[in-house]
Amino acid sequence: MLTGKIRNQIDQVWTMFWTGGVANPISVIEQISYLLFIRRLDELQRTAERRAQATGIPIANPTFGPDEQALRWNNFKDKDPNVMMDIVQNQVFPKIKALHNEGSFAEHMKDAIFMIPSAKLLDQVVQLLSAINMDDKDTKGDLYEYLLSKLQQSGVNGQFRTPRNIIQMMVELMQPKLGDTICDPSSGTCGFLMAALEYVENNYKQEVNKPENRKHVNNAMFTGFDFDKSMLRIGAMNMLLHGIENPSVLYRDSLQDQGDANISEAYNLILANPPFKGSVDFDIVAPDLLRALGKNPAAKKAAVKYKTEIDENGVETQVEVKTKGPTEKSELLFLALILRMLKVGGRAAVIVPDGVLFGSTKSHKSIREKIVNEQKLEAVISLPSGVFKPYAGVSTAILIFTKTNSGGTDKVWFYDMQADGFSLDDKRTPLFKDGVEPTHEQSNIADIIARYASLTNPDGTPNLASPEHSRKTTEQSFMVPVADIIANDCDLSLNRYKEVVYEEVQYDSPKEILARIKTLQEKMAKGVQELEKLL
Repeated sequence: MLTGKIRNQIDQVWTMFWTGGVANPISVIEQISYLLFIRRLDELQRTAERRAQATGIPIANPTFGPDEQALRWNNFKDKDPNVMMDIVQNQVFPKIKALHNEGSFAEHMKDAIFMIPSAKLLDQVVQLLSAINMDDKDTKGDLYEYLLSKLQQSGVNGQFRTPRNIIQMMVELMQPKLGDTICDPSSGTCGFLMAALEYVENNYKQEVNKPENRKHVNNAMFTGFDFDKSMLRIGAMNMLLHGIENPSVLYRDSLQDQGDANISEAYNLILANPPFKGSVDFDIVAPDLLRALGKNPAAKKAAVKYKTEIDENGVETQVEVKTKGPTEKSELLFLALILRMLKVGGRAAVIVPDGVLFGSTKSHKSIREKIVNEQKLEAVISLPSGVFKPYAGVSTAILIFTKTNSGGTDKVWFYDMQADGFSLDDKRTPLFKDGVEPTHEQSNIADIIARYASLTNPDGTPNLASPEHSRKTTEQSFMVPVADIIANDCDLSLNRYKEVVYEEVQYDSPKEILARIKTLQEKMAKGVQELEKLL
């Protein structure tokens, strides 16, 4: 846990960035990430130097050569702020931009820009980071999580960060195992991957540090894709600070056709909150994703037309005009992509907008039919519409399914989530204090996890004795047979199946109401007369 003092220091640094002209919260986090990376490079070389001293074997390809010792964190951190500014801006920063063999963070540094506006601010940030014990991955991980929480508070940039309580709930529902390969195809800050790491480390404390398991965790267990360079740097640093030595955070437009490099059947767990505020041109989308939505890839090119233009000399020329081609919704394409990326037997928990659940277009129906009929749909959890405020009030749901390619959907578990522990307005104020167990009215998360877990036996087989099978459709959670879902065009909206019970309200007759009003008027008149007597 971060102390109040460190939080206050971070808040002060944040304010200094803001007043210094760096107003974009993503840029602030990036600048701090660069400094954390610079410090890490020095720590890695110091570890290698100690090893070389003990073994007598010289370091192969050290990051800092004999003539670059002044560029190391421990050598410039106590210098005069102006001298430090010159060293970092003109020597250290150009060096780290040219590194390519220090993991994925270094690979994403090519487009990085040094934006710290003053020597005073640089000195303050360096002193803050120097005071933190970076040997404690929990502390440095918490520090970065606190920085990332600023994204959510910042409104317009908050879409990059799914609320942490929702991420943790989804991870608890999926219960990742030590041997899993886990992917987020729109990783952003890598919040899902970090929550999965924390779950594995907490539930497999003895096994996780065995050499072969640690190697898997550090290199192959977690993969994130994004096409925003800023998010790639932030996500890679997040994974580094949480203890993953070689984070696999890669630049990739997940929906784009990569030909033979398209990823297929590569992961056995996908956790994602894909972007769902846009449409993607057919031109760039992989054909198999379009086919999964019932579309014809052959029709994916925009039509080309020509128009006649006359220049100043009266000469006519034919100019090519490319008209807008067909597009497809990104949330539907991501569902098709996730089905392709999963191994057979692989599981997914994905946040989708409510429109995916009941949309009537051919694409909407096609992807729902694929999930219901060809895979195994297990659960639909309807989220409150205020979960993504302040920047979006859209209603969403979590789909949980297993890729089988042979069907298997039997009964689908529906849950109507009403509360997540925070107010559902723009302020998103916590409804209970840290360390206090929330009531069900304050947060449904514990109830969701417990009820979903009851559906499965410890050996992984369905638990037909679960109380969920006997709950009525008037209750907060219930089961719906697949036959009912198919009969409703594979509509997955909770309101399609939830039965609303209306209470009959008895009203008094008008005569009785008028009689009560008359009695009240008489009492008022009597009270006025008594007041007049007192004057």
